Amino acid sequence: MVGRNIDVQETVLFPGARRKVMVRGGKMMLVEVRFDAGKVAAEHKHPHEQSSYVVSGSLVLTIDGREEKLGPGDSFYVAPNVLHSVHFIEDSVVVDTFTPQREDFL
Repeated sequence: MVGRNIDVQETVLFPGARRKVMVRGGKMMLVEVRFDAGKVAAEHKHPHEQSSYVVSGSLVLTIDGREEKLGPGDSFYVAPNVLHSVHFIEDSVVVDTFTPQREDFL
C-alpha cells in the first residue's frame, strides 16, 4: 500500500494542529501531525503502542512525569496506557506510528 501526500486528507484537530493518516494496514498506521509553536497535545493515554519521529521543529515531551526536549531527528516511544503530553516550542512536524490502528483517527 502506498500513501501519497497529495491524496491524503488533512484533519484540523483544533486551530494550529493538523493530522494526516498517511497509510494504514494490518495492525499499524502511520500518521503525520503538524503543530504550530505554542500548541499543546494535552496529557492523555491510549491502549496503543506509539513510536514517533520528529521531522522538524522542537518540542517538550512529558512522558510518565519526565520531560525531554526533542528536535529534528529525535524519536520516542510510548507504551500502552502511559500518560504523555507534548508542548510544541516551534512549528513542528512529527510522524507517529500506532499499533494497533487508532480507530478514533479514521
